[in-house]
Amino acid sequence: MPKLSLTIGIILTLIGLVGYFMSGMASITAAIPAFFGIPMALFGLVAGMNEGLRKHLMHASVLVALLGFIGMTAELIRRSDNLAMNPAIISMIVTGLLCLIFVILAVRSFIAARSADQ
Repeated sequence: MPKLSLTIGIILTLIGLVGYFMSGMASITAAIPAFFGIPMALFGLVAGMNEGLRKHLMHASVLVALLGFIGMTAELIRRSDNLAMNPAIISMIVTGLLCLIFVILAVRSFIAARSADQ
């Protein structure tokens, strides 16, 4: 899971940076995916290096991803009256989906780890 957290964190960070610079640095909100990606990447990196912190950091990474999914979904619902496919909407959809995928895979991994312990 640390590698997946690192990978998705890097992808989210890139989405945020590309969005921010493509918007002409007009609004920091274009970088919101990076606000989720940076902690996920850091948690994944440190968890891969420190076995003792791995479980805690992976839970923290899932929390960040869950907040990302909820935030993107809420914003898409808020904008549901005008969902023209523009870069901002595409960024929100991709961010939300990546976060959801990570949460699902992490929960499956946690369940498998719990089953293996019993």
